[in-house]
Amino acid sequence: MQKTNAPADNPWDAAPAAIEPAATKTTKAKRSDAVAKEVLDIPAAPVTPPATNAGEYDIDGLMTDFPTATDLERFVYDETGTVLSLKGRANKLKYQVAMDVLNGQQVDPKYTGTDNPYIDRTELVPIDAIKEVPARDLALPERSDVQNIFYSTTIPHPDEEARAQDKKCHMLYRKYKNGMISYEILGPLEQKPVGEKIDKFGRTRPEVIKWVDPRTGEQTVMREDGTLTPQGKRLRAMMQAFKVNKSNQWEVWIDREFVSLNENVKNNPWDLSK
Repeated sequence: MQKTNAPADNPWDAAPAAIEPAATKTTKAKRSDAVAKEVLDIPAAPVTPPATNAGEYDIDGLMTDFPTATDLERFVYDETGTVLSLKGRANKLKYQVAMDVLNGQQVDPKYTGTDNPYIDRTELVPIDAIKEVPARDLALPERSDVQNIFYSTTIPHPDEEARAQDKKCHMLYRKYKNGMISYEILGPLEQKPVGEKIDKFGRTRPEVIKWVDPRTGEQTVMREDGTLTPQGKRLRAMMQAFKVNKSNQWEVWIDREFVSLNENVKNNPWDLSK
């Protein structure tokens, strides 16, 4: 028999439930002589700092001492601090690019890179891409119609492993003027190592790093007619289990207008201004 957690422990366990019903124009102004002179006096873009022994390098010497693109990239990096991307380039081209950088000349940005050439990327643990945040429920009103907001950092985490470690997620409830209520999990995002492998140095490394990403985008809890979505029922039950004095968080902090309305209609249910 499948075990079912109480909403306050796990509001994310969804038991089977019935589904409820033009371009702007710009004007070119004439520059004054002073402005024109200032423009003409703009200094040239900074060039790559030349190596200590600039002018003493020879392409044949570089080809002899650094026979691979990796060796060449590392040497240029050591001499100038410039990261090059030379793998797969024609021999004459990559050694010419290296010579230009060593001599402090500008090179086409397509020949430069960002990764330290000493890092062996084959030994790096791959990291999965972060998922896109789910789209906001289109049935919700504009954000400008928000009546009140409640933020909590004590909500049980949707991820089973994180919840077993008693980790919490950060959730935002929004109450709108038309009576609709929404929830949105904002985070936190965490990285989780998955699997194991042994690298070339004999060390045990994860096979991949995955993201624990509980973000939901803004979704509906209560509709305009007062009915709850299936997830909304579980979330309301959970928030009602969190007590505030003689009441609970749902009534005190989330559905506050509902509590106020109860006090008003108790004396006069016919007043439409309430």
